[in-house]
Amino acid sequence: QVQLVESGGGLVQPGGSLRLSCAASGFTSEWYAIGWFRQAPGKEREDVSCISSSDGSTHYADSVKGRFTISRDNAKKTVYLQMNSTKPEDTAVYYCATALRLTCGWEYQYWGQGTQVTVSS
Repeated sequence: QVQLVESGGGLVQPGGSLRLSCAASGFTSEWYAIGWFRQAPGKEREDVSCISSSDGSTHYADSVKGRFTISRDNAKKTVYLQMNSTKPEDTAVYYCATALRLTCGWEYQYWGQGTQVTVSS
């Protein structure tokens, strides 16, 4: 079955960097689009970024554009979210998800368990 496992979360100081990983397994096709989301306490879930499978195109929320970079390692079936110039408002539980589609923008049915990111001095 499809499984997504996030890792790499932790405590980072404002302005620091962190790299999240999302390891995927159980894909029947070669690869699918993977999205990153986050949810802070008392707030709605926010789309952070997505990387498609069809052409590798990437998408970012305005709040992270220029600071976060999404990438993938096809051989390892892993998607990364490099977080640079972090801000306290980046504090949230980060999830990766897939809709088993080649492109982004679909309803996501498969989710990881989440990894906590805390940006604080």
